[in-house]
Amino acid sequence: MTSAAPRPVPVPLAIVGGGAAGLFAAAVAADRRLGCLVLERKARPGAKMLMTANGRCNFTKDIPPERMLADVGEPVASFARKALLECPPAHVAAGFRALGVRAKRMADGRLFPASEKAADIVHAFGDMLRDKEVPVATNCAVTGIHPKPGGGFLVATKGFALDAENVLVCTGGVSFPKTGSVGDGQDFARALGHRVEPYRAGLVGFEMRVPRVARYEEASARVRVGGSVVCEYRGEVEFARWGVSGAAVYNCQRWTARHLKPGEPFEVDLAFGGERMTLRSPVARPVKEAIVTVGGVSLADVDPATMESRKVPGLYFAGEVLDIDGPTGGYNLTLAFATARLAVTSLFAKRRGR
Repeated sequence: MTSAAPRPVPVPLAIVGGGAAGLFAAAVAADRRLGCLVLERKARPGAKMLMTANGRCNFTKDIPPERMLADVGEPVASFARKALLECPPAHVAAGFRALGVRAKRMADGRLFPASEKAADIVHAFGDMLRDKEVPVATNCAVTGIHPKPGGGFLVATKGFALDAENVLVCTGGVSFPKTGSVGDGQDFARALGHRVEPYRAGLVGFEMRVPRVARYEEASARVRVGGSVVCEYRGEVEFARWGVSGAAVYNCQRWTARHLKPGEPFEVDLAFGGERMTLRSPVARPVKEAIVTVGGVSLADVDPATMESRKVPGLYFAGEVLDIDGPTGGYNLTLAFATARLAVTSLFAKRRGR
């Protein structure tokens, strides 16, 4: 006589999105033996991570968390403070080291896999989740997240509906939509009563007509507003037929997207190879080409101590789906990892205490 099948129970945690934040969240859940299921709309997880730093994956920066918070700036720093203090860059590096990923440190502290292959990071996640028997459903786009009377959620996909006690939304921004970041997480949040801040391109180049195609590694860029310098960055400046890019330019552009009102005039001063150039209110490239999305789920609607929604109990957010972003150089992946870890550890503590 065969034994009866076990009675189905809701999965403790449904993780919507298998990018940097979603994979890190699943790894943290696995360490704590918190049952979870990752739902990823693309054929394989980690698609955007495979593109970062031209396929090299600058996964964090070897600096103290307080320095990282200062570099990130407000309003993101205040919101991400607890997350970054509990999961600082050293913690991120140690975690990947434990998964067998050796790191290569650059002079400015940026950390890459020693192989300089982003696939090593994605494979490390995959191997860990396989060994811990964490299920990952790919080609599985979520179509809706519906709170149930009395608690829990019905997570709908095109093929089935999942009963989940809690949901963590890690769907990313709207940059590089071919990687799966199409804004669905923000749509779910909006439908559930959350505010979504307007999308702007972050860490992208400025359009301009230039009579050169050149790259300068030792260069600088600064933004002036009303004649006053408001930020300055050193690093690469690269001219192309469509305009100018490079780390120094990206960081200046992100500052303008984060702090200036649409149409507010500004100037960008470039210094490179003994030359100088001033761009007056240059136009940024489209958000779909940006390294990061500025905008997303309003930070006012999410508890920074837990990453849980202030509107819907049991609903959490992590990573770029939120209105968080940082400079180029490992900051944005670290923010994704740290907010994901805080969401899962907060949920785990709440379940243990109930």
